[in-house]
Amino acid sequence: MAGKEIIIAVSGGVAAFKAAALVSQLAQQGHCVKVVMTESSQAFVGKATFAALTGNPVASEIFDSRFPLGAHIELARSADLLCVAPATANFMAKAATGISDDLLSTLYLCFTGPVLVAPAMNCEMWDKPAVQRNYQQLAEDGVQFIDPQEGWLSCRTRGIGRMASPESIADAINDRL
Repeated sequence: MAGKEIIIAVSGGVAAFKAAALVSQLAQQGHCVKVVMTESSQAFVGKATFAALTGNPVASEIFDSRFPLGAHIELARSADLLCVAPATANFMAKAATGISDDLLSTLYLCFTGPVLVAPAMNCEMWDKPAVQRNYQQLAEDGVQFIDPQEGWLSCRTRGIGRMASPESIADAINDRL
């Protein structure tokens, strides 16, 4: 199982700090981990963190000269699995409706392998009918979810919306591979 190429896509949310522990764990297991970051995720964790943990440069732009065919195409073709952790309501809405206006959303549309999504958001957002519709649509499209957990949220309340633990996400990735 070791030696698989995994893309961890980090969308913007405070749970982005947990993605650092996830990529570290996967790298220590011998996987080649590449990280894709949305612009908003970089407000929570810097590219340097993920580059150091993976030994690979971080991709965040659609137009990146390191990828002559396009970052979304080259990354999609080389990876065995795509995991979005944390996955925001914004990412889920884009993915469910086919919007592709940044590297992560175009990568998602290009990727033909297994996709795992670990949502993380405020409990009121998670409960919104629109978010639940997008969740259902993505599940129908074949996305495997690592559901959010109940617990203390960064909005200073308790509820469902906390991203699953890095260990649970790593286990789901390894099970899928």
